[in-house]
Amino acid sequence: MIVTILGRQPALGLAELESLFGPQKIQPVGGGMAAILETEPTAFPLQRIGGTMKAAKLLTYLPYTNWEKIEEYLVTELPKHTCCLPPGKVRLGLSTYGFTMSVRHLNATGLTLKKVVREDGRSVRIVPNAAPELNTAQVTHNQLLGPTGMELLLIRDGERTVLAQTFAVQDIDAYAARDQKRPKRDARVGMLPPKLAQIIVNLAVGESVNKELTVLDPFCGTGVILQEALLMSRKAYGTDLEPRMIEYTKTNLDWLSADYRLPPTNYKVEVGDATEHQWDSFNTIACETYLGRPFSGPPTPPVLAKVMQDVDTIHKKFLKNLAKQTKPGFRACIAVPAWRTRNGFQHLKTLDSLEELGYTRVSFAHVGKENLLYHRADQIVARELVVLTRK
Repeated sequence: MIVTILGRQPALGLAELESLFGPQKIQPVGGGMAAILETEPTAFPLQRIGGTMKAAKLLTYLPYTNWEKIEEYLVTELPKHTCCLPPGKVRLGLSTYGFTMSVRHLNATGLTLKKVVREDGRSVRIVPNAAPELNTAQVTHNQLLGPTGMELLLIRDGERTVLAQTFAVQDIDAYAARDQKRPKRDARVGMLPPKLAQIIVNLAVGESVNKELTVLDPFCGTGVILQEALLMSRKAYGTDLEPRMIEYTKTNLDWLSADYRLPPTNYKVEVGDATEHQWDSFNTIACETYLGRPFSGPPTPPVLAKVMQDVDTIHKKFLKNLAKQTKPGFRACIAVPAWRTRNGFQHLKTLDSLEELGYTRVSFAHVGKENLLYHRADQIVARELVVLTRK
C-alpha cells in the first residue's frame, strides 16, 4: 500500500490514478488531498504520473488526530527505525496535511524527535519547516530519500491520522528541462505544462498495458503531449492545421529522441485539419483542442458568446469526423476550454451534445466531472478535461 500526495488541483490527480489503477484500488484520504493506493512501490511510476507530487509507503493508521498523542507515538517508535539505518547522519523531515497547528509547533516536535534520536546514539539533522509540508525541492535537496534520510507524512483523515514515509517525489528539474529547453516554443498557441500533458495521456490510455499503443494528438501544436506519450513508451502520432506547428513538433521530438535516446520511428507528424483529416492507425486520442481566443481580462458577454460559438462549431466538426473513424469502446481524453465569468465557469456547449455525436462521457467514482478543471486564479480560459468513449 502506498500513499500519494496529490498536486495543486488534486481532483485531476485522483482521476488520473483511478484511470490507471481502477477505482476499487483507490481510497481518497485527507479530504481528497491524498490517496491510498493498493499497489507496491515498485509498480508506481511516479515520474510518468503528472498529478502526484509525492509517493510514500504506508506505515500505519493512528486512531486519533491529537498532536500531543501523535508526538508521543513518534518519540517511542522513531528510534526503532533510525537505529537500523546505515551509518551516517540521519536526516529527518516532517510534513503534515490537514492539521491546524502552527509551523512553530511542528518545528518544536522536530526538535523533540532530534533529541530522542541523538539519545539513541545517532547523529541527526532535522529539516526545518517554513510551511506545514516540505516541498519536493526541499525533500530532494536535503537528501530525505537517501539511505539515511526520512520524510514522515502525517495526513489528517477524519478522526484518524495516516502515517507514511516518502520514497519518491516528482523530478521538478526534469519537468522544467522538458518545458523550457525545447528548441521550439510558441506562447501564442498556449503553453501546455508537461505535468498536465501526462495527466491527459494517462486519462486517455487508462489501464491499458499495450506497449504498442499509438496516441494521436489531432491538435499537436508544439508537441508537448506527444513528447510525454513517447516518454511513457507509447507511439505518438500528431497532426495540426498549421505547417509551422508540424515543423516545430518535428524539431522538438527530434531533440527529445536524441536527449532521451528514443527510437525516431516511434512517432510521426503531418499537416491535417482535425475537422476533416483522415488519420492512419491509432488507438486513443489525447489532446488539448482549440481553446479559442485568449483573454487578458474578462470579455464582454457578446464577445464571449461569439468566441464560444466559433469554438463550439470546430469541436462538433472534430468529434463528428472522429466518430466516423473509430469503433465502439474507443477512448479519448480531450482538454477543452471553459470560460471563467462572474457567475462561475461557462462550459463548451458541445458537451451537452455528446450522446448525439456518438459518445459517452466517462464518470469517475472518486471525482465529479465538474471538478476536472485545470486553471489558475488569473486565467479567463481554463482547460476542462473530458474523457470520452465511443458508443
